Amino acid sequence: MTKEYILKDLLKIKNGKDHKTIPNGNIPIFGSGGIMRFGNQFIYDKPSILLPRKGTLPNIQFSKIPFWTVDTIYYTQINALIAEPYFLYNYLKILNLENLNTGTAVPSMTFESYYNLKIQLPNLDVQKKIANILGDIDNKIDLNNQLNDNLERMAKTLYDYWFVQFDFPDENGKPYKSSGGEMVFNDVLKRKVPIGWEVKRLYQIANITMGQSPSGTSYNVDEKGMIFFQGSTDFGWRFPTNRIYTTEPTRFSFKDDILLSVRAPIGTMNISSCDCCIGRGLAALNSKEGYNSYLIYQMNYFKKKFDYLNSVGTTFGSLTKDDLYNLQLIYPSNNILLKFDKIVSNFDKKIKINSTQNQQLNNLRDWLLPMLMNGQVKVE
Repeated sequence: MTKEYILKDLLKIKNGKDHKTIPNGNIPIFGSGGIMRFGNQFIYDKPSILLPRKGTLPNIQFSKIPFWTVDTIYYTQINALIAEPYFLYNYLKILNLENLNTGTAVPSMTFESYYNLKIQLPNLDVQKKIANILGDIDNKIDLNNQLNDNLERMAKTLYDYWFVQFDFPDENGKPYKSSGGEMVFNDVLKRKVPIGWEVKRLYQIANITMGQSPSGTSYNVDEKGMIFFQGSTDFGWRFPTNRIYTTEPTRFSFKDDILLSVRAPIGTMNISSCDCCIGRGLAALNSKEGYNSYLIYQMNYFKKKFDYLNSVGTTFGSLTKDDLYNLQLIYPSNNILLKFDKIVSNFDKKIKINSTQNQQLNNLRDWLLPMLMNGQVKVE
């Protein structure tokens, strides 16, 4: 059995505040799009549902640790004697809040828009059981995300150590440059590099396919034809979400290719989880010699350069075929590449396994959530 409430019976809504004067720290500062940065002050220290005031209305968030919210997002003080906070958060997530929008150009929500929402709650014991089920799924997803972050961080650190600082292991297993390994001046790069390393252009080490958009009339969301990515819109943390299909594919990317955004935001990357069609906002790359993990982190290094140039005002509208083909890099010996790729490809495989599991957990969660909320699935 459930009982009907209005949201005002279950919580109090509070305004966020400006964060600009808050010193940096380890307390999350939330905006309507997510965590903006970390500060050393909190606005509230109990579990809270964070409700957008302006911006992305469906993006309801939850914090179970002390936090700060800016003025585009509300925080809430929940009556935990009636509503289990995490249950209520998940209940609100399945509601269509965009229908309550009171704004014009910028989506907006008022206190009253939220307060008048009708809520059907089971008893508190059932709420807690459902919250535990959903929490277990979310905790596993969070753990996998943390593992993936750590694996990618280790791979980036190793790339920097070996290919930027040149402290790859020498024949004695010692860091090459720091142990006095021979360095020679390179006229192209205008700096010293390890002896035997070459300057190459990207097209010499990678197969590159520039995207070409098929006819717009061929696009569909009914899974007819081939998966299609026009640009980086559907990019995730590492793998894109399959959303759009085309019945008239033009240019192709293959499973495990690097998908590179060649229009703003330039250099953003994902890895293709299957064969797909790519539009003019993307290029697909894979290593000619099979060192795909090396190529991933080399392209990530280029992304850092693009970001730096953009930050100092040298804005790139797009990367042309010639721009991409002629990117210069220093290319090590096959022996070093093989050692690096052997280590890092294992990281990438684990990232893929964790990401696949997260997709399965998200699908399970999306399937369970509405049925748990409306009582179709019973909890004991």
